[in-house]
Amino acid sequence: MKYYLLVISLTCMLSLNSFAQQAPPNPIPNPPVNMEMLVDDRGLSYQAIINKKFQSVPRLGVFSVMNFQTDWKSSQMNDYMIQGNLTFNLIKGLDISSGFIWVPFQGIRPSAGIMYTYANREWLLVANPRVDLHKKTNGEILALVEYKPQLNEKLKLYTRAQALYTQNLPDDYHARSYVMLRAGVTFKDVTFGVGGNLDYYGPQKMRDHNIGGFVNFNLF
Repeated sequence: MKYYLLVISLTCMLSLNSFAQQAPPNPIPNPPVNMEMLVDDRGLSYQAIINKKFQSVPRLGVFSVMNFQTDWKSSQMNDYMIQGNLTFNLIKGLDISSGFIWVPFQGIRPSAGIMYTYANREWLLVANPRVDLHKKTNGEILALVEYKPQLNEKLKLYTRAQALYTQNLPDDYHARSYVMLRAGVTFKDVTFGVGGNLDYYGPQKMRDHNIGGFVNFNLF
């Protein structure tokens, strides 16, 4: 309970400080909501990412990730993750965050972390280390790199490498990790191509690799 109170208190303090600032005259540019599906012989992989700033309080925002993996051979879904965070911008490109994460067999846990972002027309780099505020603590780092140069007036090349590593800190063992690779083309707000997921589970790092086709949407 004390961890929940710590997270809530920190968030409220940052929020009050931010609301005290004058709202900017121009709208704050926000990245789109990103949704992606990968279909392969194993099943369906889905991921949604929201990273938005409040228009009236530009230093305060929301960062949320949801992903899950289904299996065509099973009606149960045991591989999923949902997290939601309030973010507070310290300096350009660097935010602190606090919120929750929900994963199978562990329930909802309070969480805190930092997030570094660098973006221009061709590159996007994100690094997001975080830690559970819980006695059975998991430490985790998410890293993402996109390269998307213009091919012609209508098309862009799209490539992405995304990796996650989760470690159980009290017992010092690997809990979950993955590498996602994507290559395709972008037309307006739709990207499609081929992709692969390399998944590893538990202390033994049990492998489950799959390759398929993906489609990615940007929703504003």
